Amino acid sequence: MATDSGAPVAAALNELAESLRELARARRDIEVALAGPSATGRVVSVLPVVALGLGALLGFDVLGVLVGTIPGLVCLVGGLGLMAAAHGWTRRLVRGASTGDAAPGLALDLLAVALAGGGSIDSARHRVLEALTECGIGAGEQALAGGEAVLALSLAAGVPAGRLLRNEAALTRARAASVARERAARLGVTLMLPLGVCVLPAFLLLGVAPMVVSVLLSTFSVAM
Repeated sequence: MATDSGAPVAAALNELAESLRELARARRDIEVALAGPSATGRVVSVLPVVALGLGALLGFDVLGVLVGTIPGLVCLVGGLGLMAAAHGWTRRLVRGASTGDAAPGLALDLLAVALAGGGSIDSARHRVLEALTECGIGAGEQALAGGEAVLALSLAAGVPAGRLLRNEAALTRARAASVARERAARLGVTLMLPLGVCVLPAFLLLGVAPMVVSVLLSTFSVAM
């Protein structure tokens, strides 16, 4: 980018290094924010399996009831179906909370580098879009849209746009990290939906119901 636009290479590399450090910091913030809810989802999804082991430890023929009786087979199919639904639901919730710009603010940093070479705004914008496309970073037009107000202010005030664009890029990264933390906070609440709708009923079907059926079968066999 610096070579194509004629910008000083050393200064461009320093600015890019700072930008990459900020990007790494933002990604770490996002990963930390999502770590707790993601772990909760994984732990909750194994509760029905724990119920099976608990029933066996208590001396109930849970597996025998599940695979050897009609009520047990109904519970087994229903429980496994609910577990699969809970797993898919939880994955969608976590994936939805972790989506976002892969490199927030990078397009604005590159635009600042391109403008440092003294070229026109349209030429700099074109170079940035080409660079983002080559690197496989999508949503270039949308990422550059955040700099339009900065460029308009720069033209109106007659001041260089580079520093303003870099400040806007840093602000974009801060916003992305804040949005990720907000999504993670909401995720901690929305994960209760698959827990209540799918996991707890699966726990009852795979753990509690077979124990009840086992007790009833033992009672009837003794009575007979």
